Amino acid sequence: MAAALTCIGAMAQPKVYFTKDISPESLVKIYKALGVEAQGRVAVKISTGEGGNTHYLKPTLIRNLVDEVGGTIVECCTAYGGSRQDVGKHWQTIHDHGFDSIFAVDIMDEYDQIRIPVQDRRHIKYDIVGGHLANYDFMVNLAHFKGHAMGGFGGVLKNASIGVASTAGKAYIHSAGKTDDARLAWSKENLAAGPTQDHFLESMAAAAQAVHNYMQGRVIYINVMNNMSVDCDCDGHPAKPELQDMGIMASLDPVAVDQACLDKVFSYQGRPGDDNKPLIQRINRQHGTYITDYAEQIGLGSKKYVLIDIDKR
Repeated sequence: MAAALTCIGAMAQPKVYFTKDISPESLVKIYKALGVEAQGRVAVKISTGEGGNTHYLKPTLIRNLVDEVGGTIVECCTAYGGSRQDVGKHWQTIHDHGFDSIFAVDIMDEYDQIRIPVQDRRHIKYDIVGGHLANYDFMVNLAHFKGHAMGGFGGVLKNASIGVASTAGKAYIHSAGKTDDARLAWSKENLAAGPTQDHFLESMAAAAQAVHNYMQGRVIYINVMNNMSVDCDCDGHPAKPELQDMGIMASLDPVAVDQACLDKVFSYQGRPGDDNKPLIQRINRQHGTYITDYAEQIGLGSKKYVLIDIDKR
């Protein structure tokens, strides 16, 4: 098993690596820039995309990186119906999107789920994840950075929390610990009396920390900033991206890399045909930036970072 990485909570000014080039070669280059070798049984956590969605990270883009780390693509079922809550439909979607023809793929909650400890128990008392998470020694959290209808945005924190959670785990996080029954989580009664938005975001941060701790820090975090619709890859009919592709960010610190992406989007000088305002409005509507505030507060990582442009090396 790989040696444990440095404790994120003790890191000062974590490094976030950046490249403008979004290509198979650059994904490998930025992975190597992190200076940590993925060892043992490697899970590559991505979103394989809802049926009908075309914005997810394509197999051809990520192939070189997955081959480099000898990884298995891992996913979990959703909690809202659609083409990925049912295991059979999920496998069909994975096939339709071309993943199983190139990679080994594992739906981690296909057969079972496990509860893992949570450090921050303000809302959730444990995290419910796909049972196969126990089969892996190392994780490459390979996220598509974009908007999200409920979280405001999705990056590595969402990919670690909602993404690794089983169907029941997703319901548990979305309801901030009130129920692990997906039918109840989306009922009119629960939605009417459900958690505040901040409680949901706090629950996501806690679940992301639970996964990081369960892997004993053996995780690297990568955000690909392309096809940045205001809608997530979990949406079968996402809005067309209005913001042009920006590049790839990577770090050993999940808070830092999500914050770096947020900073880049918010500080961007948009223009006609390349407009950051719709994505910013979606993030602000859902108080999305609060997740990095809270994740830092509970010790998952740092919002302060050193940005290193590997294109200038």
